[in-house]
Amino acid sequence: MNEPSIFHYVVLILTVSFLTISPIYLDTVFAQNNEISTNANNDITYVAKFVCGSIQGDDGPLRPGHYNTDISITNKQLSEISFLWLVSVDDGMLSHSTLMKLDHQKSTGLDCRDIKKVIGFENNTSSIEGFVYITIPQDYNPANPNTSIQYSSNDINLLDVQVFFTANALDTLPHEVVLEKISFYILHDDTGKIPKNMIKTVLDVTLESKLNVISDSERKVKEILSPTYGISENDFDKIEIRIKNISVGVGSMIDDHAISLSIIKPQMYPQNNQ
Repeated sequence: MNEPSIFHYVVLILTVSFLTISPIYLDTVFAQNNEISTNANNDITYVAKFVCGSIQGDDGPLRPGHYNTDISITNKQLSEISFLWLVSVDDGMLSHSTLMKLDHQKSTGLDCRDIKKVIGFENNTSSIEGFVYITIPQDYNPANPNTSIQYSSNDINLLDVQVFFTANALDTLPHEVVLEKISFYILHDDTGKIPKNMIKTVLDVTLESKLNVISDSERKVKEILSPTYGISENDFDKIEIRIKNISVGVGSMIDDHAISLSIIKPQMYPQNNQ
């Protein structure tokens, strides 16, 4: 009876968490073109954590892998809103502020490409961490930007800001691969290195297969035996292999992937009444 021809190997590591983060405030933020200047006493600010790039070593709190951050911003109001955003790198530089306008009930996003661009790290693949500050002046009236308005604590959440983190320990994204299961016998072993109980016993090994490539199945088996039993390539001729059966199936690469979602809440610095 032949071995099953289709087999799957799927491992999924998935972590989803929902966090609520209370941000802090900028002391003073200036638009690069000097068109907008806001004081901390008049700021509504969202602060989003970011991690971007690849981590190779294992001496930190984050495991080796490839990290990405996506910040989604939605204007929940019925009028256009203008806001500033800037990047603060941990123990590093502070970027200039960028002015953005978002039409009513429209959304936009900031990802690692945007973050790296404003700090001049476009071609840097190493890991960077820090915070993105998204700031709206408090005395900003969406209906009439030229007038001032005092918002209550329930009214200051003018935007919907969410942060989506992803981490993947694999160099490539998970995808389907063609696998071949080789059943075989070891008829003779003149090296004396393979255990005798494996001689003339049905054995099998599963390997990734390449499409439209001619390969030597016996040599593949010997290459698998080589590091396990210390057999050099020069001794391959001393081992006689007989292929019993080869079956082909489709499997999935291991997905060592984690995600998390953070919902960012705003905070308003106490108004200075002096």
